[in-house]
Amino acid sequence: MGFFLETLTGGLMAGMLYALIALGFVLIYKASGVFNFAQGAMVLFAALAMARFAEWLPKLLGFESRLLANLLAFGCALAVMAAVAWAIERLVLGKLVNQEGITLLMATLGITYFLDGFGQTLFGSDIYKIDVGMPKDPIFVLESFFEGGVLLNKEDLYAALIAAALVAVLSLFFQKTGTGRALRAVADDHQAAQSIGIPLSRIWIIVWTVAGFVALVAGIIWGSKLGVQFSLSLVALKALPVVILGGLTSVPGAILGGLIIGVGEKLSEVYIGPLLGGGIEIWFAYVLALLFLLVRPQGLFGEKIIDRV
Repeated sequence: MGFFLETLTGGLMAGMLYALIALGFVLIYKASGVFNFAQGAMVLFAALAMARFAEWLPKLLGFESRLLANLLAFGCALAVMAAVAWAIERLVLGKLVNQEGITLLMATLGITYFLDGFGQTLFGSDIYKIDVGMPKDPIFVLESFFEGGVLLNKEDLYAALIAAALVAVLSLFFQKTGTGRALRAVADDHQAAQSIGIPLSRIWIIVWTVAGFVALVAGIIWGSKLGVQFSLSLVALKALPVVILGGLTSVPGAILGGLIIGVGEKLSEVYIGPLLGGGIEIWFAYVLALLFLLVRPQGLFGEKIIDRV
């Protein structure tokens, strides 16, 4: 039972990190109606900015405090992501208002390759380290209930708690604030939103900035775990099945989809993997997403589209 709980909690914590990345996809889609393939590149770009600023600022300003370096680096990286959001709106999306969805999709693909190349030019292509002080030592819990207790990784636990808190804040932002309601109105109909005075350009800058902030937090967490390298952008591919399961327009769906995939891939790898030769964790999420596309293509919480003739 203790081993099962270890696997279950590991899956839940991984699922929250998947949900955090999936939020970036959901945020952009809710505001612009386009699937943002650049989210993985944004995670990598933000992580590179954080890692390099944390390295450069102490040398430039002449101090040794790691906490101060991380705080200043976070602020600078966030400013960079806000500048990226402004540039994307002004130079790309602002020129494509009311265009076909495929046009916006191709634009995000172009943004992906630009950010990958520009990030390498600006910050370098080595493997960098992000150290925000999260403890990496394992701990044992529930020792009084199970022999030996349940082993948890402190870093994964703290990362999951940070992701859960951010998800909760963003959910409240969308549901309770005027800006959040304006974002939902823009997602429903760009022209109608403009006709009632909602400034489309400002809304897109806001949502891309928020998506950049989410990418920064996700990049810091994953960069702390895996190191900041260019394969980090591939982590975002794990979020694609999450948004398919949960629905492209649903923040709660991103949470539930992340948890389902996180738990499902861990349990299947541990209990079914030995029977099939392993490797289930690699393809489990995509097979599950494919089944959902066949049965419920809009996802668990997505809006069902009905065309009437």
